[in-house]
Amino acid sequence: MLVQVSIRDIVLIDRLDIDFARGLSALTGETGAGKSILLDALSLALGGRGDAGLVRHGAPQGQVTAVFDPPAGHPARLLLAANAIDSDDALILRRVQTADGRSRVFINDQPASVTLLRDIGRLLVELHGQHDERALVDAATHRELVDAFAGLGGEATLVRNLWRIWRESETELDRHRARVAAAAREADYLRAAVKELGELAPEEGEEAALAEKRAVMMRAEKVAVEIADAAEVLSGANAPTPALASLLRRLERKATEAPGLLDDVTRALDEALIALESARAGVEAAMRAAEFDPKELEKAEERLFALRAASRKHSVAADALAGLRERMAADLAALDAGEERLAALEKSVGAARLAFDAAAAALSTSRRAGGEALAMAVMAELPALKLDRAEFFIDIASDAANRQETGVDTIEFRVRTNPGSRPGPLMKVASGGELSRFLLALKVALADKGSAPTLVFDEIDAGAGGAVADAIGQRLARLAEKVQVLTVTHAPQVAARARSHFLITKAADGPDRMATRVALMDDTDRAEEIARMLAGATITEEARRAADKLLAGAG
Repeated sequence: MLVQVSIRDIVLIDRLDIDFARGLSALTGETGAGKSILLDALSLALGGRGDAGLVRHGAPQGQVTAVFDPPAGHPARLLLAANAIDSDDALILRRVQTADGRSRVFINDQPASVTLLRDIGRLLVELHGQHDERALVDAATHRELVDAFAGLGGEATLVRNLWRIWRESETELDRHRARVAAAAREADYLRAAVKELGELAPEEGEEAALAEKRAVMMRAEKVAVEIADAAEVLSGANAPTPALASLLRRLERKATEAPGLLDDVTRALDEALIALESARAGVEAAMRAAEFDPKELEKAEERLFALRAASRKHSVAADALAGLRERMAADLAALDAGEERLAALEKSVGAARLAFDAAAAALSTSRRAGGEALAMAVMAELPALKLDRAEFFIDIASDAANRQETGVDTIEFRVRTNPGSRPGPLMKVASGGELSRFLLALKVALADKGSAPTLVFDEIDAGAGGAVADAIGQRLARLAEKVQVLTVTHAPQVAARARSHFLITKAADGPDRMATRVALMDDTDRAEEIARMLAGATITEEARRAADKLLAGAG
């Protein structure tokens, strides 16, 4: 509930601290005393529109602080936790409005956004005026109120979850269908490419090996003639080795006849023969190394050119052709498996849709029963509010083909204020006073269901008097048994039923300034204020007796 409101420098309010209690609190005072200012200040703290005009004249800024104590697990606490704001103790909303139009927000002394403040404020307080539209115009709100009244929160949550599962499965089906369609468009190309690369059978590193082999064979081809000539010189018919060997043998035979004379010559000839033999052996080895089959060169070149052509065709390196073939083969396999998965996904989507349809249909049935009960509960409140000739309807239209997260129902509150007239939307058919009484009847029927823990009514009894005002007071009091209710009122019958009664006054605050004051009245002052509300400017003894009677009857 709302525990305290502190206001600093807002319009006519310089400094004001108000402590609120549970139950029904009434705020009364002369017209122009500042009741609307108080509600504007509260609205500012709840995320309402900021305005530099709210700042008290001459002050650099205004400030409103609202303190709440929602129970543990309240949606407001959960929302704050989701935004990393601690809320274990009291929940403090503070709004600073500067004279230059800027606005700052603090929640539990942590800077926050106006959007978050507004979302928190909606969970904590409902502000209702004579021309309030929020609870009566938005069809989504009507649906929520019917669900709250009938206790359908669990069923509505189930429908939302099933709707999400169905939509997510449809999204996955659409994505997979697109992938399968894309793969199918490329299937012919993939099959041809896999076949081509399969026949080619490329291997990693093969291009480099073939290029090296081709280079070696081409180099060998260039030196083959020179190697053959060298072989002919060293091993052919005109080779010098036989002649030099014969000469060496003859000289060795003669060496004994002239000791020492031919030693250097024979030694040189022997070395020459050894060198020639080494050269011959080297040439023979070179000839063997340079030997190649021209067909082998042609075959290597054809293979190399085929690899490079495939590389250019598929825009990948030759070494990546083997991996490309594996990926393409996998894509083809995935295409075949994708067809199977597509069928499984289609089956899953169908099952999810059937589950949603069944839950939505059950929820729709429950909503119709809940709507009838809520309409009857509202109708039961209307006679005492002098709307005995009026009728309240809850129109529930269901379209199984129009699936939404909330189900398949469109719910709208409609009324007929006079017999024989055509029912229509509340805002178009009901007058201002009737609208406020319909709202009150609806709120009483709902009690603490579908409501914020604090309800604020701004002159909901406007234009009502006598028995109607008393009926409004009774219903506000009944409503206050379930939730905290604050009402700004001009009806003494309403004020008399309040547990706490605040008087709003405006008085001089210096020679040229006025200030709004709010005071919690004791029993004596309260009786005097209700007498004033009954009698007007001049309070008579009759008015005082009537006030005492009202207070006694309300108690």
